[in-house]
Amino acid sequence: MKYRKLGADGPLVSAVGLGCMGMSIAYGTPDDTESGRTLDRALDLGVTLLDTADAYGRGANEEFLGRWLRRRGPDRERLVVATKFGLRHDAESGRVDGVDTSAQYARTACHASLRRLGVEHIDLYCVHRRDPAVPIEETVGAMAELVTEGKVGHLALSEVNADTLRRAHAEHPISAVQLEYSLFTRDVVEGAMRETCHELGVSVVAYSPLGRGMLTGSITSTADLVGTDNRKRWPRFAEENIQHNLTLVDAVREVAAQIGCTPAQAALAWLLAQGQDIVPIPGTKKQRYLEENAAAAELTLSPEQLALLRAAVPDGAVAGGRYPEQALARLGN
Repeated sequence: MKYRKLGADGPLVSAVGLGCMGMSIAYGTPDDTESGRTLDRALDLGVTLLDTADAYGRGANEEFLGRWLRRRGPDRERLVVATKFGLRHDAESGRVDGVDTSAQYARTACHASLRRLGVEHIDLYCVHRRDPAVPIEETVGAMAELVTEGKVGHLALSEVNADTLRRAHAEHPISAVQLEYSLFTRDVVEGAMRETCHELGVSVVAYSPLGRGMLTGSITSTADLVGTDNRKRWPRFAEENIQHNLTLVDAVREVAAQIGCTPAQAALAWLLAQGQDIVPIPGTKKQRYLEENAAAAELTLSPEQLALLRAAVPDGAVAGGRYPEQALARLGN
């Protein structure tokens, strides 16, 4: 495994991290046994960045990860554990119904995450979504106090705009900004945000780097989304959009075949080639997909191959928004 640094003074992490959300919610039925084995295999492969959030199963994912960390004991020191706060849930429905990034809630949420994870400090603490009514200086100021107290190592923001990132960084150094970034979603990062990250020395942690699984080529229709799979509500997986988007996946598959890798590996290698400050965190609960994803760090693509992959998914070609309307309202503040 190759390694990259998050930000100017942040931690060294594996070039490909592991998103843990799907181990507890969103994508099919949880399987703690298989997920635990996948985490064990991640350590074997040198995957050190593990990403979770207090919103994933209303703390269930943090609790699961905490149980695994306790089992692994001293291996904890080899890992960079990232978690997020800011989303609040309705008590009855369990659905996200608000955003709270007040100074008081930042402290309350951090202490709760520490307890669920069973750790003394969080390596990378991230604002999951931002309440625009709360000055970012207030939020980051409270997070900076947590750093001073030793409860948090480094700070990150998720789905903010360039101006918010700049203001936050002036309050306390920000190591990373977590954004959706893939061949399917490029406009969020490329442009003003990318320029700001370069200027400030902030890394991009790319979530959903495989288009929520569509870029793997394993999804062929909506029938593949079973049970409580959240993607049933996502516009790009809707009946009116999915077949069009799968033609783009076929184009990526053709380029991957020329390279001699899987579509997922091609998509991840393309992201990694966008700069040493890009760290994708593909999520999976299965060992075979983890191994496939981690191997992408060993691929070196030529300029021609990179261009072919970008051309396979032309700008604006993906049908459907990247989130349902209600969730879109919480982005880019």
